[in-house]
Amino acid sequence: MHTVEVENLTVAYQKKPVLTNVNFTVPEGKLIGIIGPNGAGKSTLIKAILGLIPKACGEIKIYGKTYRAKDKIVGYVPQRGSVDWDFPTNALDVVLMGRYGHVGWFKRPGKRDTEIALESLRKVGMEEYANRQISQLSGGQQQRVFLARALAQDALVYFMDEPFVGVDAATERAIIVLLNELKEQGKTVLVVHHDLQTVREYFDHVILLNVNMIAAGPTEEAFTMENLHHTYGGKLAFLNKSQVMVEQK
Repeated sequence: MHTVEVENLTVAYQKKPVLTNVNFTVPEGKLIGIIGPNGAGKSTLIKAILGLIPKACGEIKIYGKTYRAKDKIVGYVPQRGSVDWDFPTNALDVVLMGRYGHVGWFKRPGKRDTEIALESLRKVGMEEYANRQISQLSGGQQQRVFLARALAQDALVYFMDEPFVGVDAATERAIIVLLNELKEQGKTVLVVHHDLQTVREYFDHVILLNVNMIAAGPTEEAFTMENLHHTYGGKLAFLNKSQVMVEQK
């Protein structure tokens, strides 16, 4: 059984297609990079899978079943820029929100939930900031808190929308270590990612997207020069066989 199955997915905003006839499957226990230029529909893909935006047509299954928002098997880390960081709450409370799927929205988290939340903060190096207001944290620290919230969910599948954007090198290394730990536990992680030079290092599989799906599969098979040209058009600069970047024009 595949972890995620997407069949004939089309999403449109005001009748303008944002994703068209997207098809792919995701194997279990892998790190999957979702790659493509700005406006390619990468964030839209994640939101459509999670039911956060409507789809025009298509079928989406997670572990063979239609996903429901209340299911506990999925964790989600949104783009940092989409979060109201001025909301008056501390880091621990943000992470505890990841436990609501287990305890219910109308029950207070118990001692065990707090222990799990603190352990999640420890794993991302943020335990000492548990009582710090989130508005007082740096961008990298805020991202680590959201990763901790996803960890506290104890999900089987994780969707992360640009977790490396706006973080320092130390935070990026901490994140990729954490993602590999999740993989070793048999978890599946799908990550929207922009840095083409780290794709081969970070991901087992890739999904190349530009409104239409260009390719999907193991990184060594799908992340090719030909597929990158189809995905980015003439905006690519190849430094050598292992280094590729998007030209800013």
